[in-house]
Amino acid sequence: MKAVKVENLYKSYGAVQALNDLSFQVEAGQIYGIIGPDGAGKTSLFRILTTLLLADKGTASVDGFDVVKDYKEIRRRIGYMPGRFSLYQDLSVEENLQFFASVFNTTIRENYHLIKDIYVQIEPFKDRKAGKLSGGMKQKLALCCALIHKPSVLFLDEPTTGVDPVSRKEFWEMLRKLKEQEITMLVSTPYMDEASLCDKIALIQQGRFLQEATPRQIIDQFEETLWAVQSNNMHGLIAHLRSHPQVTSCFAFGEVHHVTVQDTLQVDEMKQYLHNLGHTQIRIETIRPVIEDCYMVLAQKQTS
Repeated sequence: MKAVKVENLYKSYGAVQALNDLSFQVEAGQIYGIIGPDGAGKTSLFRILTTLLLADKGTASVDGFDVVKDYKEIRRRIGYMPGRFSLYQDLSVEENLQFFASVFNTTIRENYHLIKDIYVQIEPFKDRKAGKLSGGMKQKLALCCALIHKPSVLFLDEPTTGVDPVSRKEFWEMLRKLKEQEITMLVSTPYMDEASLCDKIALIQQGRFLQEATPRQIIDQFEETLWAVQSNNMHGLIAHLRSHPQVTSCFAFGEVHHVTVQDTLQVDEMKQYLHNLGHTQIRIETIRPVIEDCYMVLAQKQTS
């Protein structure tokens, strides 16, 4: 039995198509990442799967239970950490945790083994009101509350958005430990670098999956020739690269531009082209793609 099964799911808000014929399956025990920018449909999908929103068309099930017919059973089985901090800001850390345990007719002690590695980090602040916590501490508390009833499937909607890099790293270390407890996790994120931390990922744009596979498979299927290009005039460089007839895509990546080109184009030809346009200190090297490169090229193909 699949932990999550989605077939031909549609959801729109007026003229905006949030989900467009989406179908996929998640194996039990996987960390399944849904990667894409704001407005791609991630939150709408999670709200449907957690029984908070009805789809316009299509079917979905969690642990074999239909999200419409069996919504009460699903709510007992899942944990949900929404993108926006949604705990009770005027309750303390400990009071929030006790409240969510009581909602599911359990206690902190009964499932403490699930949260202990996380809770020990926030226990020194157990009497502090949740609204007064830092972003990273709020994140840890929300995860504890989502886990306290021992869910079989955990939905995490952009859990690392707005927190510092150290907290992001700590959070993913927590998820890796939770995987050992055989909890299935669906994680949505706009951060492409987090894709490599998932067992399987789906790249989403405008309510459709561009590609679904393991991170390594997606990178290995990248067929374009990819260059990292620099010059003395980075501001003007991107426009000049995009105007070259044999450049198929060009995007800024930190201090360099990542450029896909037709196989017939040679590095020396490009250097001469840029030199003729006034560029100096030109540096071009062939590089291996990362998930963000794959996403940008796939997204461009869909919109072209």
